[in-house]
Amino acid sequence: MPSLHVVIPCFNEAQTLRDCVSRVIETRLPEGWDRRVIIVDDCSDQQTATVAGELATEDDRIIALRHDENRGKGAAVRTGFEKALIDAEGEDVLMIQDADLEYHPDDFSVLLGVLEAEKYDVVYGDRFDRGQRESPMGWLHTKVNRILTRLSNLATGLDVNDMECCYKAIPAPFMKRILSELTEDRFGVEPQVTAALARCGARIGNASISYDPRDFKSGKKIGAKDGVRAVFVILKEWSRSRRGS
Repeated sequence: MPSLHVVIPCFNEAQTLRDCVSRVIETRLPEGWDRRVIIVDDCSDQQTATVAGELATEDDRIIALRHDENRGKGAAVRTGFEKALIDAEGEDVLMIQDADLEYHPDDFSVLLGVLEAEKYDVVYGDRFDRGQRESPMGWLHTKVNRILTRLSNLATGLDVNDMECCYKAIPAPFMKRILSELTEDRFGVEPQVTAALARCGARIGNASISYDPRDFKSGKKIGAKDGVRAVFVILKEWSRSRRGS
């Protein structure tokens, strides 16, 4: 039976973490799929750490890990992937779930369905439905995401609709191939994952998903400097691919 390994990086998300994990555990997956959840607490406040610990004791499908210092989303994601790959088998799939409530775990089955039916190697969530759906994001956030996705596609030769989307269904064999290439500690991990998959020759499909964005007052952490960093990472990874290393 294949398993979906869901990595949940979190930093000071005590208000939403329990609800988020409950949704991940309770959502229906395609027939024959099991799930594992890895919470990576990136040196959060004590309240978040307590919630994460409690969740791990309540369900043996949940593991809680903790960083001794705040290192960023990318670092937390790597920690989760490393842990997942210890037990992951060939048909297993890895995915990231943000600890807030912007993304809906009910879409896991959508991505896994496309992965199985269309014979893609990897499937990305698409919050824009290839531009046919009005974005729930603000105008600026939408524009920046579209620009970064286009730059990434130009650099990688891929046809991804939403490169910055958190939901990326990546089979364990591909994650094992790219994990050593992931070095970004913050949100630059998104374009870096995409570039690494392109170098592997991965065929990436797109699947329309739901999205309920939160604002900065509600705890959103990505900012302007992360957009600048994403451009730098895209160019750096393009240069690396050109060198063939």
